Amino acid sequence: MSIANDPAKPDDLCATIPIDWAGERLDAAIAKLFPQYSRSRLSSWLKKGFIAVNGEQKPGKSRVMGAERVVLELPEDVLRSTFEESLAEGELSIEAEDVPLELIHQDTSVLVLNKQADLVMHPAPGNRHGTVMNGLLHLDAGLAGVPRAGVVHRLDKDTTGLCVVARSLEAHTHLVRQLQARSVSRIYYAVVAGEPPQEDTVDEPIGRHPKNRQRMAVVGNGKRAVTHFSVLERYPGCALVRVQLETGRTHQIRVHMTHLGFPLIGDGVYQHGRALQRLPEPVRDITDRFKRQALHAKELGFNHPETDDPVRFEAALPQDMHQLVSQLQALVDGPDDSDRVSYVG
Repeated sequence: MSIANDPAKPDDLCATIPIDWAGERLDAAIAKLFPQYSRSRLSSWLKKGFIAVNGEQKPGKSRVMGAERVVLELPEDVLRSTFEESLAEGELSIEAEDVPLELIHQDTSVLVLNKQADLVMHPAPGNRHGTVMNGLLHLDAGLAGVPRAGVVHRLDKDTTGLCVVARSLEAHTHLVRQLQARSVSRIYYAVVAGEPPQEDTVDEPIGRHPKNRQRMAVVGNGKRAVTHFSVLERYPGCALVRVQLETGRTHQIRVHMTHLGFPLIGDGVYQHGRALQRLPEPVRDITDRFKRQALHAKELGFNHPETDDPVRFEAALPQDMHQLVSQLQALVDGPDDSDRVSYVG
């Protein structure tokens, strides 16, 4: 008996219920469609609204007709945790692959990467290849013995910039403890719509969006999240801001800035129309061409696992974001501004 899969989705995220399963309970049918996941996990995803049946959420006790299209609509953090649990339980492994990675520092304890855009940090269901983790295992086979191939903190797929990788269990433990103690310094540059205050701190909890389960949002029952930011440059209707994370929740900068009414330029998930409509037309002409969130992890500081001495790294803005802020700055620069201080580097 074959199961027809949707070619637009990876095979392990989408399938069609066979006609001769008509009358079965939905939760039982889904368990057979996706045997790589436990029945309890699939039942939990059904209740949380992560499984769509013909585009709708249905209870597990409902009966199937056959031929329904079932899609696992798993948010990024759920994909990540699911894959990591499967790795820990020995159900899956990560393949070493020759993925181009830009190293800006390496020693016996750590690697520091400057991640490019359109590069996923870790494999997940439906996306098992071509990730940073695959590339790390090709670079250093010893990372197979370190949790998550040494990745200590993550960047979103289209966020560029610095992240640290531990090359041993001891280094991994040392760095994780620093993250838990909030002593790792992570500074980002972002271009946001609107006119934010010169500096501010956002202390608002972040959790799953109550209606759109693919997104995060500021919600009362979320986990505490703290973001500090200050304006570096102002352009017509938007600004370049320096952002420092105190906590590290999923999509934290993107969610907090949108919550304040200053969504990131190019963020197709969290930007909202009102902020973009207020942009002057010359600015919109520039920002519309920027096709990812304008966010770059520019500075990273931590205590080195071997010496406990503080170390700090910087990564210049990538070419696309450098061009974005340069074009925005050109809108406000006069002919005599050649000696002005720039934050673009």
